[in-house]
Amino acid sequence: MATDSSTQTETLLSADIDEEDDFVIITHQEVNAARRPRFLNDISDYIDSIAEELWPINKKIHDKPELGYGEVIAHYTLTAYMKTQPGWTVTRSAYGMKTAWVAVYDTGKRGPCVSFNVEMDALPAIGHACGHNLIATASLAGALATVHLLSLYSLPGRVVLFGTPAEEGGGGKIRLLAAGAYKDHGVDISLISHPGTIPDCALTHTTAYIRMKVEYFGREAHAAAEPWLGVNALDALITAYNGISVLRQQTMPSDVIQGHITDGGARPNIIHAYAAGIFVVRAATQRRLEVLVEKVMGCFDAGAMATGAKVKVTRLMAYKDHVPNRLLARSYARYFNPLVPEEGDGGRDGDGNEAGGPNKIPEDQDVDEMRGRSGASSDQGDVAHAMPSIMPGFEIPPGPGGAGPHNPGFAESAGTRLAFERSLRVAKALAGTAVDVLTIDGLLEEVKKEWRRSMNGSR
Repeated sequence: MATDSSTQTETLLSADIDEEDDFVIITHQEVNAARRPRFLNDISDYIDSIAEELWPINKKIHDKPELGYGEVIAHYTLTAYMKTQPGWTVTRSAYGMKTAWVAVYDTGKRGPCVSFNVEMDALPAIGHACGHNLIATASLAGALATVHLLSLYSLPGRVVLFGTPAEEGGGGKIRLLAAGAYKDHGVDISLISHPGTIPDCALTHTTAYIRMKVEYFGREAHAAAEPWLGVNALDALITAYNGISVLRQQTMPSDVIQGHITDGGARPNIIHAYAAGIFVVRAATQRRLEVLVEKVMGCFDAGAMATGAKVKVTRLMAYKDHVPNRLLARSYARYFNPLVPEEGDGGRDGDGNEAGGPNKIPEDQDVDEMRGRSGASSDQGDVAHAMPSIMPGFEIPPGPGGAGPHNPGFAESAGTRLAFERSLRVAKALAGTAVDVLTIDGLLEEVKKEWRRSMNGSR
């Protein structure tokens, strides 16, 4: 059921021709109507109709923040709601994780399988300062709207919602991938979104990331009487730390190396037999991350060689870079832009000033991708290396003082009605993207070709 707006546009342009001057007069409203995707009104009307059902779910997740793998309230709230939706099969505590869940809608007709990821976890002490309540809302509403269109037009295919725990450092999506969750359901594409304070974008590209624990083992001795008998583990760690500081002079602008000392010895009068720290390395691509980690490992080894201490490095968690699919992103922008009000939506930031957004997504995808480049990381990156994915960014008003993500002020903003309403606009565009994949002949094949090309350049 392939559809586009070309026929509608041709009809529009031929309707208002001034024969005397030989030019066409059209209004902005007519242009917007011509560009409006066929299914957008159905999607938008449906999501508007369930907004009051979704608002208390969004608020409960926001107001009861829970850490990764402990999202008990969010898990129950979301699955309880999904169990009330006709045609969905809901599995709680899925794939060996207490707070993971899966909801499946199957038309029984062969077609693509589109999935939406639902994040739920908050940050320690500062709550939903990454807006995961809004991510959950956008994915939930997007999936429900997609199913509404499947039913309304008797379309084939399947829709899967994954409740994905512990994005904040716990890698819930990685565990789902390893357990075969996406393969079990034959997922073709993965959709999600993320709030922030930068203008709306379709092509969010996050960084590849690894978190490591480095430990040095030395030998105690009296630091004043017989220091020569000791091997100073803290000196080894400090040498490595300083080596990394020097290394930064020769790294790329997108490279990031961060670290802190977690164990710095027992007492000043004892040569330190043990020292440890946590280090994080980020890079623009997975390939670059591997090169950078090798250099950092050289600094760790140098600390051991310089002092005689032994070194142990434990890789704690790693996320791949999110490589967005350009064809899916183009579809998303096609649905999102007609929804953006010309005069804004009256948003105010945490200081009471007029806030930015929502913003139309640039038609030039190179510009869009520049807007969407982020120094942050997400386990959605690992999903994007397994299948085509997009993670559009959407702007919500910043908190007091311009506070963005991972700040208490942003958590406050993420709980507002305006932020919720903006997440619903995102849901409409996500649903449109899913419907395009389900209805446009050959689109999924082209999406997968684009994904393979992008993976060859990233890995």
